[in-house]
Amino acid sequence: MSWKFELLMKPTGVPLTEGPAWDGEFLYFTHIRASRIMRYAPRSGLLAEWRSGTNRTNGLAFDAHGRLFGCCAGGRSIVRFDRDGTTATIADRLDGRRLNTPNDLAIDRKGRIWFTNPVNEGNWDSTEVKDLDHNSVLRADPRPDGSYAVTRVTFDTTQPNGILVSRDESTLYVAESGYARGIARELRAYPIGEDGSLGRYTTLFTWGEDHREIHRGIDGMCLDAEGNIVATNGWERAGPGAMITVFSPTGRVLETHPVPADRPTNCCFGGPGLTTLYVTTTQGHFLRAETGRRGWAIYP
Repeated sequence: MSWKFELLMKPTGVPLTEGPAWDGEFLYFTHIRASRIMRYAPRSGLLAEWRSGTNRTNGLAFDAHGRLFGCCAGGRSIVRFDRDGTTATIADRLDGRRLNTPNDLAIDRKGRIWFTNPVNEGNWDSTEVKDLDHNSVLRADPRPDGSYAVTRVTFDTTQPNGILVSRDESTLYVAESGYARGIARELRAYPIGEDGSLGRYTTLFTWGEDHREIHRGIDGMCLDAEGNIVATNGWERAGPGAMITVFSPTGRVLETHPVPADRPTNCCFGGPGLTTLYVTTTQGHFLRAETGRRGWAIYP
């Protein structure tokens, strides 16, 4: 049975909601072009601005200690939103060169921040210049002094997008979402080595190499309690339309659920039983649906 989506926030004319993240009480999501973070309280139904001036922050994620991190696309950095209202820059360079537009992130139990670093033209100023000659997945490792060391971990991506660490932390799931001819849109699984390096990936699912009028692959994704990948994909231009697709860890399609918006961007489970899926879209919606599945994340 398809999930029934309820509209919690209508598009305001400023597009692009993203990065939903649950802390056990509130659901946070970004309104990228408005440079703000919204906070939703399921118990009261209150939806309000939580942070402003976020410089087009995109993906959000909590670490195992409940600290909220974000991909600040406009600032070309990974940031931490501290409880005292301040924002700390965690990483903004690789080998001395400025990052592109960090998009999405996943944090493991060691506190390592895995993040995608493509170029999203609409999320930085036209005057910005790309310093790196690649669009890769990077890893920021915490040091004893509180700083982070940034390392490149993929050498075969062209437009990495959504990212997840598996429950057992043996696999990094990456959405390869570019539209360059000859490069397929794929859901990839990279084995994670003991030293944090990545092995050769396995393609779990592919949308093919056709031009952008055909199929839109994964944008964002989350995990359920069984280790399945719940992903936003599809669009109004072609194919089956905007979807939530549930993949097994081996890439088998378990379920598909149409989304009442042109292009869903990201999703996460929340609510008291972690059975509610919250979804954001390029148009600026904020949606939820009761699923019958239970979500999973390292926090809370």
